[in-house]
Amino acid sequence: MSGRGARRPGSPTALRDQNRARVVAELRRQGQATQAELARATGLAPATISNIVRDLAEVGSLVIEKRSGKRNCVRLAGGSGFVVGLDHGHRHLTVGVSDLSHRVVARTRTELPVGVSAAQSMAHARRLLDAALAQAGVERAAVVGAAMGLPAPIDRTTGRVGSPSILPGWVGVDASALADAALELPVGVVVDNDANLGALAEHQWGAGVGTTDMVYLKLSDGVGAGLIVDGRLYSGVAGTAGEIGHTTVEEFGAVCRCGNRGCLETLVSARSVVSLLAPTAGELTIEEVVGRALAGDRAFARVLDDVGRQVGAAVAGLCSILNPELLVLGGELAQAERILIPAIGQVVDRCGVPSAAAALRIRPAVLGARTHLLGAIARAIDNADRSVFIS
Repeated sequence: MSGRGARRPGSPTALRDQNRARVVAELRRQGQATQAELARATGLAPATISNIVRDLAEVGSLVIEKRSGKRNCVRLAGGSGFVVGLDHGHRHLTVGVSDLSHRVVARTRTELPVGVSAAQSMAHARRLLDAALAQAGVERAAVVGAAMGLPAPIDRTTGRVGSPSILPGWVGVDASALADAALELPVGVVVDNDANLGALAEHQWGAGVGTTDMVYLKLSDGVGAGLIVDGRLYSGVAGTAGEIGHTTVEEFGAVCRCGNRGCLETLVSARSVVSLLAPTAGELTIEEVVGRALAGDRAFARVLDDVGRQVGAAVAGLCSILNPELLVLGGELAQAERILIPAIGQVVDRCGVPSAAAALRIRPAVLGARTHLLGAIARAIDNADRSVFIS
């Protein structure tokens, strides 16, 4: 097709659309930014940025927020669409609705019974989603992106939940197809491992802002790592990179849910910690374990210190291979940061390549219980229907 408005490669119209897409992509990543920040991030000239912002604001795709004493900020308009994020944990399910400037406009949550099936979980998800959309006043047709996190590896070659999984009812399930059928959204649901989503969230808005190479380590009922390499999420050929919890640390140790023996997870998961202390202290929560350790209980502090040292040995190997600048500690056990971080650091210093160990900073996650939901929202925004932004 030819004509004045045709989008031929290299034509003014095609170049305009490409530049608009770059600006929109950056706003999707940052949530909001000044025009000067957009120019630096995209490499476009300030005048080009100014024209794009003016044009998109005129058609209602962008909002310019005037701030006294500061430069005006630009964000994507709420009318441009909304995204849905789902955080599916071992014992909980959280659903959030966000606009494209990363503002969560509704959030719903429920506890899940032990042994719930995948189909039953998605029935809960549908109920929570309906409630969240109603709370936000958002129609289903306005949803332009959706993502769900699971505490399980997702095999990219098949789309199915792999083993090992802390959710046995999900193994072998095509999670995206199941979510699509249950939620009935106008867009497909992207599914990823929750540690990957934690890495995305902490990299964009949390402890990892400004870093290019970092590891997000989730220590909870399951143990996994999300890897940011050269500023991007790295998940490997099949999507299972970062399964640090299933590296063998004791060849003849306890049998792990993955079928192997002596995996790191058998020693450092939240369940392992409470089971070690149960014979003398009874059933406790991780919060109670951490509280007693910090209050000076020697046995509790010893168990958490041992967790840090076991994790440190695994992290030392990871650092020697990837040489990240930052390790972000997340998950339930991150409550014990005052004990875990020094213990991890000592073993990394002793066992890691000296230059890699010296370069590594260890910090607790800062987004707390919101981390994996925000990661799902970030993933949904990244995969949102692009046509709604530049048409």
